[in-house]
Amino acid sequence: MDFGDLLTRHRDSIIGEWIRRLWTETSPRYSGRPVEEYDRTIPAAFDAYFAALVGNDYSRIDAVAQEIGKFRFDAGFTLSEVQKAFELFGLLVMPIIVNEMEGSASETITALERVNLCLNYTIHRFSDSFQALSEQEIRSYAQMLEVKVQDRTQQLAESEAKYRTLVEEIRDGYFVNQDGRIVFANKAFAMMHGYTLEEVIGRPYTDFVAPESVEEVSRTYRSRIQDRQAREHYVYKRLHKNGMALPTENKVVVTVYDGQKAALGICRDITERLEIEKRVREAEHLAHIGEITTSLAHEIRNPLSAAGMSIQMLLKSRTFKGNERRRLEILAQEVGRLNRLVTEMLDFAKPMKFDLQPGSLATLIDSCLDAIETRIMEKDIVITKKVSGKLPFANLDYEKMEQAVINLLLNAVEAVDREGRIHITAGSGRGRAKTLRLEITDNGHGIDPENMPYIFDPFFSGKSKGTGLGLANAKKIVEAHGGRIEVSPAEPAGTRVILTIPVGEGHERRQ
Repeated sequence: MDFGDLLTRHRDSIIGEWIRRLWTETSPRYSGRPVEEYDRTIPAAFDAYFAALVGNDYSRIDAVAQEIGKFRFDAGFTLSEVQKAFELFGLLVMPIIVNEMEGSASETITALERVNLCLNYTIHRFSDSFQALSEQEIRSYAQMLEVKVQDRTQQLAESEAKYRTLVEEIRDGYFVNQDGRIVFANKAFAMMHGYTLEEVIGRPYTDFVAPESVEEVSRTYRSRIQDRQAREHYVYKRLHKNGMALPTENKVVVTVYDGQKAALGICRDITERLEIEKRVREAEHLAHIGEITTSLAHEIRNPLSAAGMSIQMLLKSRTFKGNERRRLEILAQEVGRLNRLVTEMLDFAKPMKFDLQPGSLATLIDSCLDAIETRIMEKDIVITKKVSGKLPFANLDYEKMEQAVINLLLNAVEAVDREGRIHITAGSGRGRAKTLRLEITDNGHGIDPENMPYIFDPFFSGKSKGTGLGLANAKKIVEAHGGRIEVSPAEPAGTRVILTIPVGEGHERRQ
């Protein structure tokens, strides 16, 4: 059957179903229109589609889009509502083509493609029509405003003063970039970049963009000013006067300032937001690692325990002497070392439960040194200690904090050469907050600068042996106490670790 004959035969049924669906299945605005209106518009729309599909004449669609677009726009219809109404034609015609059109499959596909092209053309024409009407309405509104300008000069002046006050009081940076220079900014913008307001005005906007972001920000600015597509929101690195590059979010639009085109923007510091997002990602990552680690550690611990017990039983026998006994002792040491590594993995993976009690930092240091005395004596390490008198007690889970400090001390022991030196200082923390400060300094080989950003990452280690969980566990324990841990190079060589923990409320009792 010919495509035109098919459409002609189903004309009345398509028009009837089209009207019914408009009336019952689209928006409330359509169901509120008089049915007589549809008796006029829908047949006209069908005939326009027929002319385009059969005779390749799109002029009638142009006329329908202009006529219907005008009174739909005036009646408050949205462009989306109008587009959906005309898309109903495709929903009704396509099944008829598939089910009833005779001929080859390629002819059916061609007919469907023509319907799609016709619908796309209609949607674009309605978009153009609504756009033109919107622009006309805006121009009319602008002309009306121009007529009232003389009568409202004083009101506008007052509004401008209020607006400038508001701009000055907002915490986000507000700026106007015209011809590549900052021609207006608020105090917040100047402070975000470390300048005074007088230093900001008139400077190229690139002076406030970090080098790594200059190319992207400049490209975005040019595209926006040249009326090309550009993002309103984007993230970049702003350049502080002290040279720091800081994460920032911009929202910029094109406006007219003093009669010329300009980019008006609001910039916001997002350092804290990115840090929070980073912590969330780290927490998710650590939770996943914890699950794997716990399962793996349990699987390893069982055979290790069996091996350790067997070795101890063999050592009790007098059968093994000399080198054979020495080999068993070495094996026992290595099994013990593996057990400690597995324990570190489990400690890192499992959630921490704390039993906080008032505790003495001085006593904690002494017990930690006693625990690793053998390791210290093996390398003839010189330990010096300076503990301030009358320190307040801190809220501690003694066992877990002892574990954290032992990890830090063992790192220092492993870092120094034979007869190396480790200095321990304990005292009150600096600042208004009541804290205790523990500092451990060694004269060892130090940490490579490129490794410094990763030393607290789980499973990162610069040593040939170990899980890389010692510092991660120490940080986890200290931060769970509300404290913090910092690592930095020592002078002239070695590493300095500073551990700060808060003094619990009501525990001013002195050590």
